[in-house]
Amino acid sequence: MPDDPAAGRVPGDPGPAPSLAADAPLAEAPVTVPAERRRPRASVVVLAVLLAVAVVAGGFGFFWVVTQLQEARTLIGDQQQQITDQQRRLDEQQEMIDRKDQFGSAMNDLYATIEPLVGLPYAMIVPWYRVEDLADRAWIHRRNPSALDQDVMDVQRLTSEISSRSDGVSAQAESNASGTAWEATLDDLGRGWVSTVFEGATPCGATALACVSGAQPFTVHVRADSQTDPTMTDWIRTGAAYHEYAHVLQFTNPQPTDDALASFGGDAETMADCYALTFLDGWSLDHEVAIDAYSYYEVTVGYGYTCDAGQRQVIRDWVGRLGVTRQVVGG
Repeated sequence: MPDDPAAGRVPGDPGPAPSLAADAPLAEAPVTVPAERRRPRASVVVLAVLLAVAVVAGGFGFFWVVTQLQEARTLIGDQQQQITDQQRRLDEQQEMIDRKDQFGSAMNDLYATIEPLVGLPYAMIVPWYRVEDLADRAWIHRRNPSALDQDVMDVQRLTSEISSRSDGVSAQAESNASGTAWEATLDDLGRGWVSTVFEGATPCGATALACVSGAQPFTVHVRADSQTDPTMTDWIRTGAAYHEYAHVLQFTNPQPTDDALASFGGDAETMADCYALTFLDGWSLDHEVAIDAYSYYEVTVGYGYTCDAGQRQVIRDWVGRLGVTRQVVGG
């Protein structure tokens, strides 16, 4: 037999099936053993933990950044408000400084108006109590711009009042429209501040030659017929003008007058007579007015009382206290 078992095969014949030896053991079917699950490496776990921590930290970081931005915005807003408030306070302070400067300027104008009047014997032409009141009000209103505006206007109004009183007094002192002893004497004594008015009626009563009222303390009202009265002379008119001028001084200097009146029993008329007797040399209350070479009028002027030496000294002291003085207010 040929050695090659494939010899003599018909093409396409697979050949004999292999035979199993009778004593060959039965082969066991192969068993697939599942692969063991491997534990992750430690580095992978750490990486995962770090990644988680990074995510959490990133979240907290984002929240912190947002919070910081919000706080920054709030802080910036607060600072801007503080700047606005500070600027408002600065503006208010500047406004107050401006108002105080305006008040100071108004007071300077007032004092400049008063200065030429210092020494005039009429204290009432400068009402220092009003000046003091204005200074006190300005101090109270030092933080109130609108109130200070009103104070400035009040100071300007007082300045205008004082100024208007003195306007034209020089011209009045230099003129003597009536050409009478009355007006000449009153212009000289009054330094232009006293007006002489002749009236046909009897504004001072039936017997008085002239008078002065508290409502018009710088005006002497004179009976017009005193100019033609045969019992009157220019000397008598001059003495009577001194008497009336004393009333001007009494009304325009109330406090010193009240003090001096005590020496005259409170009688302003006998005090006025004493003023004429003290300052008009040769004056007397009793006069003789010639009618002709053989007769004369006996004329009594005044209120019948001739003051003594002590009372005349009171008059001198009284006159020494009269008038406008310099004063400092608000100190």
